[in-house]
Amino acid sequence: MEKFYFAPLEGISGYVYRKAYEHYFGGIDKYFIPFIKPNQKGKLSSREKNDILPMHNQGMCAIPQILTNSAEDFIKTVERLGEYGYEEVNLNLGCPSKTVVSKGRGAGFLAEPDRLNAFLEELFEKTPIRISVKTRIGKESPEEWIRLLEIYNQYPMEELIIHPRIQTDFYKNTPNLEMFEYAVKNSKNPLCYNGDICTKEEYEIICNRFQEVPSVMIGRGILKNPGLVRKIRQGIPVEKDRIRAFHDELYREYQEVLFGEKTVLFKMKELWFYMAPLFTQYEKYAKKIKKAEKLKLYEAVVDALFEEQDLV
Repeated sequence: MEKFYFAPLEGISGYVYRKAYEHYFGGIDKYFIPFIKPNQKGKLSSREKNDILPMHNQGMCAIPQILTNSAEDFIKTVERLGEYGYEEVNLNLGCPSKTVVSKGRGAGFLAEPDRLNAFLEELFEKTPIRISVKTRIGKESPEEWIRLLEIYNQYPMEELIIHPRIQTDFYKNTPNLEMFEYAVKNSKNPLCYNGDICTKEEYEIICNRFQEVPSVMIGRGILKNPGLVRKIRQGIPVEKDRIRAFHDELYREYQEVLFGEKTVLFKMKELWFYMAPLFTQYEKYAKKIKKAEKLKLYEAVVDALFEEQDLV
């Protein structure tokens, strides 16, 4: 697996995070932008527009993701994205969130294979740019995957990104590697593996088993250790000074673009929810960060963490 993709993580991997990550770590072949959810007015929200603006994605290959079960809305959104110069989009058929699934979107759409097939037929007939698909292997049962892959094989996808869990797994249990192997043997589209890669060792297990798969998508593993891809590619362990600089740029940028201390703190607490275990004896600092209600208190806790602890 020679190519590395950054998974779209709603509310986390927005343009501020992507720019800081690319600056300090890099090594990503494609950044997938958190999903655009088409609305009846056909307009992008301020968050969506900021995320896809070319000026916010300079120096990186960014791919917008669309979450919808309406072919008409998908095609209209693609037209809007084409105005910004995008030549590839990604369809979200993997989001397991109950609010998304209850509306028949994301992984919820997988429960309606005939409707999904008709939807894809219209997309590939009327969309002038490349389409990749990010999917789970079913909604309630892995056995659904056989039929779903038959459907996917009918369409010339840029690539098929597979998270081999069913929707009801959410992020529990373990990825179903047998069903991913079935796709490796039977897919007519290029594949990308996604799911539970948080260490170099976990990457190597997947890489050794599926040597013919050219790319891997990582999400939470990068949030937990921003230096993960760099370590895999170059064998360089992450340095504390680099993590500090990355943190400080994020913190600075969030204060510039977000309104109010609470909003900034929410973003930084989300960051530390994943990243804190990168440090030795992190627990008491993580608790203080979670409880912080003022930026000055937050800054003091973070300073103490960097001064008093090392990376694991």
